[in-house]
Amino acid sequence: MGDQAETSVAALAPVDEVMHEAATGEVKDVFAAVEGNANGHVADVMEAEVVEQAPEVAVPVVDHEALTPEEERLWNILKENDADFNNWTVLIQESEKLEVISKIEKAYDAFLAQFPLCYGYWKKYADNEAKLGSSEKVVDVYERAVKAVTYSVDMWMNYCIYAMEKFEDPEAIRGLFERGVSFVGTDYLSHLLWDKYLEFEHARSEWSRVAQIYTRILQIPLQQLDRYHTSFKHFAYSHALTELMTAEESETAAKLKADEPVKEAPPTDGEEPIAVADADGPAEPAKPVEAKVDSAAADDLEKYIAVREEFYRASKEWDAKTRDFEAAIRRPYFHVRPLDEAQLGNWHKYLDFVEKEGGVDKTIKLYERCLIACANYPEYWVRYVQRMDEEGKTEIALDALHRATVTFVKRRPEIHLFAARYREQQGDVKGARASYEVLRNDLGLGLLEAIIKHANFEKRQGNDEAACSIFESASELEKIKEDSRARAVLYIQYARFLDQVLKSTEKAREVYSTALGSLPTSKTLWEAFINFEASHQPEKPQVEYVNSLIEKAIAPSKLEGSSALSASDREELSSIYLEFVDSFGTKEDIKKAEARHREHFPSPKSPVESKKRPSMDISAPDRAKVHKPYVGVTATAGPAGPPAYNNGQAQWNAFTPQPAYSQQPQGWQQPPLQQLTPPVQPQQWNQSYGSHQSAYAGYGGYASYGPPQQQAPAPQQPPYGGYGQGYPTQEVNGWSSGGW
Repeated sequence: MGDQAETSVAALAPVDEVMHEAATGEVKDVFAAVEGNANGHVADVMEAEVVEQAPEVAVPVVDHEALTPEEERLWNILKENDADFNNWTVLIQESEKLEVISKIEKAYDAFLAQFPLCYGYWKKYADNEAKLGSSEKVVDVYERAVKAVTYSVDMWMNYCIYAMEKFEDPEAIRGLFERGVSFVGTDYLSHLLWDKYLEFEHARSEWSRVAQIYTRILQIPLQQLDRYHTSFKHFAYSHALTELMTAEESETAAKLKADEPVKEAPPTDGEEPIAVADADGPAEPAKPVEAKVDSAAADDLEKYIAVREEFYRASKEWDAKTRDFEAAIRRPYFHVRPLDEAQLGNWHKYLDFVEKEGGVDKTIKLYERCLIACANYPEYWVRYVQRMDEEGKTEIALDALHRATVTFVKRRPEIHLFAARYREQQGDVKGARASYEVLRNDLGLGLLEAIIKHANFEKRQGNDEAACSIFESASELEKIKEDSRARAVLYIQYARFLDQVLKSTEKAREVYSTALGSLPTSKTLWEAFINFEASHQPEKPQVEYVNSLIEKAIAPSKLEGSSALSASDREELSSIYLEFVDSFGTKEDIKKAEARHREHFPSPKSPVESKKRPSMDISAPDRAKVHKPYVGVTATAGPAGPPAYNNGQAQWNAFTPQPAYSQQPQGWQQPPLQQLTPPVQPQQWNQSYGSHQSAYAGYGGYASYGPPQQQAPAPQQPPYGGYGQGYPTQEVNGWSSGGW
């Protein structure tokens, strides 16, 4: 960027990472670590009002709202690309240097609207408000933060630390802790928050509350469960049982004790108490009353502890099942850098396990944890929505879908395709149409799958004209592009839609006629046209019509109306027509076609070069090859785009066949398979459309994608419902390659 001070994401220590290490004991001074870091972030666009103060003396008025040249430059860059993480951090640094709170607020608000999961920057934002703003603004920032990063232990911990320092009402502090633990209290690393909660109650000598917190903790399989177990026992033996129990617990215990039968007889008038024989054993000497009381209290304490021991043992059993999954999570917080394949696969396996054995509540909490670290990966959002739908949690599913499409993966076409299909299934036709419009107008320009699915959607709504207009407008847009190889494919799909979906054969023929007039050099289009005519059992007029077009297409001279196909393409097309006429023409038609072929392509072929074509057999199986049903097309996975919230914009480029998404294996379960692009070879017409079946078999699934930022050497097999690696650019390689 010329003289711009560029900052590499990889070179910067992310604030969230530094703060996470600080919270776990790896950095001693959290605030110093954050303040010394070169990163920065922003949130919702909120212009803070500047309070004007009357000057005490005549001082020149300084417009603090005016942008510096550097600020203006950065804002202009970010208006063009609001996903540019590096320039956001530079902008925040610039605004913090000036110490003008309105500028700081504007920068943080805008940044955090794009990257709301960066809890470290929420903390920095709150610190700036504490320094330059007001306590009310600090609380407002923290409230927005816990709404944006609800399942972040670190976010709740920082908020509670601030409350412990600044709030005067202990009930307000306690209420905040309770809010926090209700969301993240079962997180494997939630000891950070539980420690602060214990510290708060311990400082107030609220022993029964401390005991209650220990009781709750021992029922959760935390990373530091053993430490809490040891600490609890030490605490319990250091206090009387009456101090550990709440008033309600003491009352319940007293009632239970009163209902117990009395085993001891009162002593006689003698000086020594007599021994009382127990029904189940020999008589024992009676103890003094004080000793009996101490013994009873000790027994009650042991019973109290024994109940918690059972909680601890149950938690350890679950911990043994999940420990390996938790250990494999190397980055539990959000960052724009991609996660490695091992961590992505581990999340899938962990979710599989919890869905099977953990119940709905544990499943929801784990998904929310996952979607902090994996927020940039649409497959996890799709999986969450599908799982919640299966559990009957439609509101949670729709909320997750909203977050995915509006904020986290809003630039990924596949999430909008999924959203459109899901909303339609929920009966939300308006919402489904809105998702398709996002693809049509913003993200999916030239994306064939989006066009086909949108057209089919309108057909299901009874809007045949709207469905046709989608194809027509897409074709017009392709005309503007120079050397658009996708235009031919789009014509083919439109004709196929008219013929096989709307059952309008004549309109399909008109589309082919228009297309061949506009694109006479597209061999792919010629082959599709001949296949179309063959699939309708052409009579003599149709055969003659096809012959007249082929005559012009294979003519070697470039006269008016002739084609500019290459010599090899002309010969290939003539050979295809020979098979067509052999199946549907008369003997005179065949004789003319063969003579023309010999005239235009007289050179004899060596055995190696000869193209052996099996004769056309119009038996039912072969006819099925020719008359391939209308299905859709799936784009192949390719290298992903830039790191954070990459665009995923698909152009017309590689159209490689993929299996339907319902048949695809889960990509994380096995190494990605190398998919080599086959060379373009001469086309055998009677096999071309049969071999091309696979290119359309994927229709009905969604395009594949994977890690949005990862550069993979080869596409992956898409996991979960066919969502694989990312929308690549699409390239029309020709009909003969087995795919577009």
